[in-house]
Amino acid sequence: MSLQPLDKLPKQSLKINRALLSVSDKTNLIPLAQTLHKAGVELISTGGTAQKIRSEDIPVKDVSEITQFRECLGGRVKTLHPFIHGGILGRTSHQPDVDEMEELGIKPIELVVGNLYPFKEAIQDPDCTPAIATENIDIGGPTMIRAAAKNFAHVCVLTNPDQYQSFINHLEENGSINFTHRQKWAQEAFNHTAEYDMYIANYFNKLDESESPFQLNISLPKSQDLRYGENPHQKAAVYGHQHEFIDCFHGKQLSYNNFLDVDTALNLIADFKQDDPTCAIFKHTVPCGVATGGTLKSAWDKAFATDTSSPFGGIVAVNKELDLNTAEAIDKIFTEILIAPSFADDALELLKQKKNRRLIRIKKSIANQNNWSFRSIFGGALSQQPDVTSISFDHFETVTDREPTDKEIRDLLFAWRVVKHVKSNGIVYAHDGQTIGIGTGQTSRIESSEIAIAKAKQEGLALDNTAIASDAFFPFADGVIAAAKAGATSVIQPGGSIRDEEVIEAANKHDMAMVFTGNRHFRH
Repeated sequence: MSLQPLDKLPKQSLKINRALLSVSDKTNLIPLAQTLHKAGVELISTGGTAQKIRSEDIPVKDVSEITQFRECLGGRVKTLHPFIHGGILGRTSHQPDVDEMEELGIKPIELVVGNLYPFKEAIQDPDCTPAIATENIDIGGPTMIRAAAKNFAHVCVLTNPDQYQSFINHLEENGSINFTHRQKWAQEAFNHTAEYDMYIANYFNKLDESESPFQLNISLPKSQDLRYGENPHQKAAVYGHQHEFIDCFHGKQLSYNNFLDVDTALNLIADFKQDDPTCAIFKHTVPCGVATGGTLKSAWDKAFATDTSSPFGGIVAVNKELDLNTAEAIDKIFTEILIAPSFADDALELLKQKKNRRLIRIKKSIANQNNWSFRSIFGGALSQQPDVTSISFDHFETVTDREPTDKEIRDLLFAWRVVKHVKSNGIVYAHDGQTIGIGTGQTSRIESSEIAIAKAKQEGLALDNTAIASDAFFPFADGVIAAAKAGATSVIQPGGSIRDEEVIEAANKHDMAMVFTGNRHFRH
């Protein structure tokens, strides 16, 4: 194919004479159509869009009237015609194009307003089948939008109802649309179709759920620019749909590090049922205290007691409505962020007195979000399924002579929930629904255990009759022996070491109950 591009894009303002409107989302459509009609613009439309415009007594021509060819194949073919695409793609500043358009009877179309079949919404329906999904794949819409965006020097394209008012203002003030606006809206149009294609490709990639995606397709809108990244000299932004999960309704804008902390907090709190009041405190994406209690206030007291120094400037997450009693206790120390499903009115009145403290409402739990997770590395990305495993004693195996007591089982399950969110090597000592000591991120498991023990002693917490959880197997018996000497009576770990027999023998020698889960919780 011979390409004959213009040497330079013409940047003059564009007068709108003809507009093609074909939208699935008809939000704000009528005010736009009324403005165009008032400006003397000829309106062309299809199907339901034409009916909507016509219902408001606004003159509009059907596409079939322009093409002299009726819509066919159940509406699959409407706009795919030279009289439409020639009008969109014609370069009206390029004389050879103008001459050819006149010869063929093609009239320019200076404005395309389009958005696409609701494919994303369709596939979210649990009853959606591949046949239904396929029928929600738009063909003519993306083609028109891409054509208009490609020819933005001569055509204006709108793909989002949120753009309409800006367009209306500009048209009413100037009688035309300038180059800068057209280029900006073309950019948004290409991102619109890219995101649409991403959802389609990913849907088909996921039809075989046993396999990782055939290709990584990511198209996320910028949620907001951030002041900086992990450090002030690094530029940063956040992308995606965080607003679907949280509402940061008070305090300063979340920072890059805040988003990482909030992500960690949401993941941990999602592992605790709402009928068990739970509080978790974090610092630098690491839990420094987690507890359940009869009330949220008691859960806070127990979580804070684990480590009374680290929570300063930290993150607090709870799984029930934050009441005044708990809010008053938390308010005694400086906290960056408070996260809860809801806030009592009197608690809000107190908490909002500190203007810079962020208050976040959980709108939707991230539990059961079974999407693959990704992590950028050199040359690309790593992909894995989320760490979602059963936390049920029925799925675990007792490997020692002594079975754990009912109380020990409760402590073991609690510790196992928490250690999943502690960075490897991770060790958690727990008792009565409270973390007694947490050791995290060390190069050896025994060092993590020693840190957890030291922290417990520093806070004056007794390690007697505690349960110990390890995110991965104990490679040697020394970790279990150290736990027994500290006062632990039960152990939960994945198992799978070549020295499992030695580790079990050590547990039996110290009359400990040990449970193997069969799954580890590495967190790098």
